[in-house]
Amino acid sequence: MGGLQRLREVVCSLLPRATETMAAAFFTSRRLLVAVATLALCAASSAVAARSRVLLADPPADKPNATALFLSEHNEARAAVGVAPLKWSSRLAGEASRLMRYQRDKKGCEFADLSSINYGANQAWSSYVAGPAEVVESWVEEKQYYNHSSNTCAGNHDCGTYTQVVWRKTLELGCAQVTCGKRDAGPALTLCYYFPHGNVQGQSPY
Repeated sequence: MGGLQRLREVVCSLLPRATETMAAAFFTSRRLLVAVATLALCAASSAVAARSRVLLADPPADKPNATALFLSEHNEARAAVGVAPLKWSSRLAGEASRLMRYQRDKKGCEFADLSSINYGANQAWSSYVAGPAEVVESWVEEKQYYNHSSNTCAGNHDCGTYTQVVWRKTLELGCAQVTCGKRDAGPALTLCYYFPHGNVQGQSPY
């Protein structure tokens, strides 16, 4: 327990100020720092659920064509459960980009407050410039905690970022990433918008 507490203190000293909508982070055994938050918008309720997680892994090499990578990683996860691919939305990407630039310039690169948006959304914060594929993979990793037959998450785990990625009724995707350090260095903040939004109470993602 002492080692875990020390790791928590080190990690928390690196993270930007958390918003009030973020839940407690948890730790895995990999070696990179990424915090992830998701917004679940419910058609039957105005309640907003946000989640965060901390992952550890090695920084990836630079990868070209972010749009194609965001889209292909999402569609690979969707194909695995028999869900039709998403289409890229320049409108969603533009709105995500504007919000990310605002968070960088005015909010110290902390997570955005997504309580008033009309889209589904997944966010990620990384201590370096994490590639699009790695960011999406960190959301899809929640699949291991999702039970499709009961449409529930395993106890003490979140899976809302994953279910938004594979939500059958979602048709469009748009993502943006900003770097918050000097000379395009980390940390970095990433946001993906989804339309129509997923994570509707009482519905299964697929």
